Amino acid sequence: MTSLDRYSDRLDLSVVGARRRTLSERYPAIADSVPRARRKIVAFAAGAGADVDQIESVRLAVSEALSNVVQHAYPGSPGKIDVTAWVVEDELWILIADDGSGLHAGRESEGLGLGLALIAQISDGFVVMERASGGTEVRMRFELDIAGDDSPSRVRFLR
Repeated sequence: MTSLDRYSDRLDLSVVGARRRTLSERYPAIADSVPRARRKIVAFAAGAGADVDQIESVRLAVSEALSNVVQHAYPGSPGKIDVTAWVVEDELWILIADDGSGLHAGRESEGLGLGLALIAQISDGFVVMERASGGTEVRMRFELDIAGDDSPSRVRFLR
């Protein structure tokens, strides 16, 4: 099974085929948005040149960040998730943002509280910040091994 076979059923190939340098989407902050947004970002990462291991890291990190918005950003009210991804030279940057209630230390949570630590561990750079307009931004950076483009683990899309 090739890398393409492994991911082709889960990728939005219209995003990949276009070789876009930026992705900007907005979703309602509901559980159904997590897999939809994750598929778009993973497809974008694959199109940017991420290898299979990087795609798995992106998938996991993005899932954690999106789930945090759905679970914590808008207690008792509807809200939105802003998703942005872009490539700068050999780096993939991903921003997950909300206009919700922001970060609160010591806040009661049903989760284990390990999501942000996991993102920090699997990304090449990571920051969480409160937005001036309210809400939270999670910025993640993944270094792309573009120079090693002939790697057998690289996900390729043929036309």
